Amino acid sequence: MNREQALELVKAQITDKRYQHTLGVAESALALARKYGADPHKAELAAIFHDYAKFRPKEEMKQIIIDQEMPSDLLSFHSELWHAPVGAYLVQKETGVEDPEVLDAIKYHTSGRPGMGLLEKIIYLADYIEPGRNFPGVDEVRELAEKDLDAALLKAMKNTISFLLSKSSAVYPETFFAYNDMISR
Repeated sequence: MNREQALELVKAQITDKRYQHTLGVAESALALARKYGADPHKAELAAIFHDYAKFRPKEEMKQIIIDQEMPSDLLSFHSELWHAPVGAYLVQKETGVEDPEVLDAIKYHTSGRPGMGLLEKIIYLADYIEPGRNFPGVDEVRELAEKDLDAALLKAMKNTISFLLSKSSAVYPETFFAYNDMISR
């Protein structure tokens, strides 16, 4: 599937504002892929589809999590997490994308996971640092991404966990596991 086909499919699923975000993630993912030696086509494809399910009804996402026997603990955490694993499933089902690296990059772009592959790291980070993002700490992560992918990823995870803790929000365990895995490297 080429860029234009992917963008057309995604544009029908998301808002105009989220579409602009998606273009920024694709731009960032391509730059990171070229810098760190990932397949640029896979990076762009995963970036374009990363928010494919973002605006699906919560009840539909909940039912997919149950029907597809995804980790049931997802349902105990903020529904904002759901669009990533549900999105990977729907991208495969509705668009025909079968590449496991692309699907895993979509699936884990919100939570991370231990043992993340290069493409997973790139999409997680591209989503965090895309040019439209503007929040405390993002510029530091952008600078780190120019020098060290893992250091940037670790900082992004740390910032996310700190933000959630500061708001007394629950942190999905897989995010802690991903963070601990990155620390141990």
